[in-house]
Amino acid sequence: MYLTKEKIQDIFKDNGSSEKDTGSIEGQIALFTTKINHLTDHLKSNKKDYNTERSLLKMVGKRKSLLSYLKNKDINRYRAIIKKLSLRK
Repeated sequence: MYLTKEKIQDIFKDNGSSEKDTGSIEGQIALFTTKINHLTDHLKSNKKDYNTERSLLKMVGKRKSLLSYLKNKDINRYRAIIKKLSLRK
């Protein structure tokens, strides 16, 4: 698989408080962003893979709901994660 245990731990360590803090909102958003980027690259070469396209849309929706929750809860953490992951242009 493209995400090994070490890569996932690095994602949570870079964006959360520690590598074992898998429940942090920032870590989950970063993990979803990594998965979304991977599926986007996959769909560029496999245009008719509709199951992957559907799962990509579900992940984008989950990330959007996590971002809106974080925005309502703490705007400074929201701005920091948006800037760190460069989600907005």
